[in-house]
Amino acid sequence: MAMDKRQIRSRIEQIGIIPAVRISSAEGARFAAEAVATGGIPIVELTMTVPGALEIIAELVRSSPQVIVGAGTVLDCETARACVDAGAQFLTGPGLDLELVDFAQKRGLLVLPGALTPTEVLTAWKAGGDLVKVYPCAEVGGDRYIRALKGPFPQIPLIAAGGVTQRTAADFIVAGATALGIGHDLIPSEAIRLRQADWIYELAHRFSKIVQNARGQTDGH
Repeated sequence: MAMDKRQIRSRIEQIGIIPAVRISSAEGARFAAEAVATGGIPIVELTMTVPGALEIIAELVRSSPQVIVGAGTVLDCETARACVDAGAQFLTGPGLDLELVDFAQKRGLLVLPGALTPTEVLTAWKAGGDLVKVYPCAEVGGDRYIRALKGPFPQIPLIAAGGVTQRTAADFIVAGATALGIGHDLIPSEAIRLRQADWIYELAHRFSKIVQNARGQTDGH
């Protein structure tokens, strides 16, 4: 049975990691999604910059019902509509597009608008964003920036994305990020090229553990 928006959101919040797949081949993207799911993160965000991304979304939805499949780098409503038709379960973009948020809301679809400034974060949340993706995070102060945003916006669930690594992941969670958007550091292009599922599997395990341990730290405060 398909998960509804609330269940998908709660699963993303529980796992705390959204792996972004930016691979230039359908086989590679499929391989990455399967490897990361086997490693304990049954979520994947297929970016629209991937050739044939819509077909890959449709196939993943069909072949891997246990994986939450979302569409990333969605820049307009036309693309969003095509993603939804392909079976995407959430939509996200690199910046704040209020039309996209509105479209997702009307469809009862989970939407994670991108934002950077405090004004954008607040606007994204007020418009109905389910979680707000702060991007690009590392370039504007990393975990310190997330902590600064959580001061005035404790109620807004933030996803830290852009430059999250094994070294910085825990800091982002401790700073208050609800989840992390991770691309190359979780799904190295070299691992895809060599078809080394174990490499991605191991990274998925490692990142999951980092998130759990960091949450343990914050719970104790």
